[in-house]
Amino acid sequence: MPTTGSADRDGHALESVAATERLDLPTRRWALLMDRQSDEGLIARFLLGYRDHTRAAYQADLRDFRAWCARVGIGLLGVHRTHIEAYMRQLEQARRSRATVARRLATLTGFYRYAVQEGALPHSPAAHVRRPSVARDSQTLGLDREEAVRFLAAAQATSARDHALACLLTLNGLRVSEACAADVVDLDVERAHRVLAVVGKGGQRTLVPLAPQTVRAIDAALGGRTDGPLLVSNSGGRLDRHDAARIVARLARRAGLAKHITPHSLRHTMVTLALDAGVSLRDVQDAARHADPRTTRRYDRTRHALDRHATYTLAAFVAEVVPSPTGENHPFPPSASSSRSMTSDPD
Repeated sequence: MPTTGSADRDGHALESVAATERLDLPTRRWALLMDRQSDEGLIARFLLGYRDHTRAAYQADLRDFRAWCARVGIGLLGVHRTHIEAYMRQLEQARRSRATVARRLATLTGFYRYAVQEGALPHSPAAHVRRPSVARDSQTLGLDREEAVRFLAAAQATSARDHALACLLTLNGLRVSEACAADVVDLDVERAHRVLAVVGKGGQRTLVPLAPQTVRAIDAALGGRTDGPLLVSNSGGRLDRHDAARIVARLARRAGLAKHITPHSLRHTMVTLALDAGVSLRDVQDAARHADPRTTRRYDRTRHALDRHATYTLAAFVAEVVPSPTGENHPFPPSASSSRSMTSDPD
């Protein structure tokens, strides 16, 4: 159990905050955070560093791993590398996707790294566990160009609210949580562009420009409202991510799409179609707000096309330079008259 070093400093910091601010947390949660003897307290402090859906995902992953540990009769802080590897194998045998297995391992790696930093463990049992290879191309089913047109047309024919949601997800690639959390006051004008301020991962606030079609859809959905949530549910409250997922699935059926389409499928669609339309990888990365360009490249369906190989462009570039008899390089072949003048004797 942590008794020295960073653990003591962190403990004193928590006690200081608890005595002065308490961060408006319930008494029970504060008691859990201050409990430095239990797995629950360690997990609670680890999760405190994350927000919203990331926190919920990590919490679900740790809950599943703790349940597995309980079944094999071992505590969370008594885990060794072989236990984590056995857990990974069980997930694979349960036919979980490689992406899911890799994410679970990433959660455990982060948690046990934190446990070492807290002084709860001398070293991380997840440090040298082999990560499963994940497909370099995204496996999410998005829409092609014709399907996207049909989907947006179905949304427009259904309701102004559904059309606004479809445009934000398909043409802007917003995460469903971002679209649902947006308020009317987040709309603005920036350098002659209609924009929407969204709060993305890590609490970062970003201005997203809106295409004319999206602006018209949002204006129709608002119907003159100047406050409240941007997207309203049928009951008059804020549209939540579950409502949005049901709307997307219903619109896909009305558009005659056989694919299983989710809000994330539409974010995938934005990235893929933007790349297909010739938008540069850097600009698509910025639009999708991907921190790493490799994430964006996973959506590029044409990056394996042989006719895009650099060798063709390079060969053409080199062929433009033709060596001359004088030893100088010319960017194009010399004309016939210039060749004669270079080889003929002077009068």
